[in-house]
Amino acid sequence: MAFPAKYPQLNDTELTDEARSTLIRVIRVAFPHDSFPDGPYERTADTILAAAAESTWFRVALTQGLLTLAHLAGGDFRDLDEEAATSVLRRIETTEFFGFIRRTTVLNLYDDPEVWEAVGFEGPSFDKGGYVNRGFNDLDWLPDPRIETYEGEPLKEIADSVPLAPHHSATHGVSQSAASTTADSNTQPGSTDARQGGLQHAEASK
Repeated sequence: MAFPAKYPQLNDTELTDEARSTLIRVIRVAFPHDSFPDGPYERTADTILAAAAESTWFRVALTQGLLTLAHLAGGDFRDLDEEAATSVLRRIETTEFFGFIRRTTVLNLYDDPEVWEAVGFEGPSFDKGGYVNRGFNDLDWLPDPRIETYEGEPLKEIADSVPLAPHHSATHGVSQSAASTTADSNTQPGSTDARQGGLQHAEASK
């Protein structure tokens, strides 16, 4: 789909080889890794272009952003050295164009198998049976763990259950409470035993 005639520059720049190579250069400058080969950057640029091809809004943002880069670079952005190119990108880092590139690059560049190989990441393990049987302890960048064997007196075994002291026993506490309640009820003026004692005393005094 071509843009309207009032946007001739967008049509000229839209998804061309020049736009692709400029985009690769943008990603290289924004995410510099000397150890990364060109392939991951190229595939990330292709992913961005494919996403832009499916959305008119993204295509407008992308092509207009590339035109802005050319304007700020005073010519071809690809001809700038690292410092000058970084300076140009800093001037557009808050634009939707750069935000679109940043979001897509973060999700795709570092998910590329060539990048995994470059940084020493073995990739996902679920399709290979997990890490346990595939060198789980091969982290040669960590020092060897210090393992010391205890050579003192044999440790005493701890019983599975230790009886609680009487004052800590929950059952004892309940019994104590129940006994106290019973004793109190026998001496309270309103209790049955108290009333019976009063009747017996009255009968004896007759």
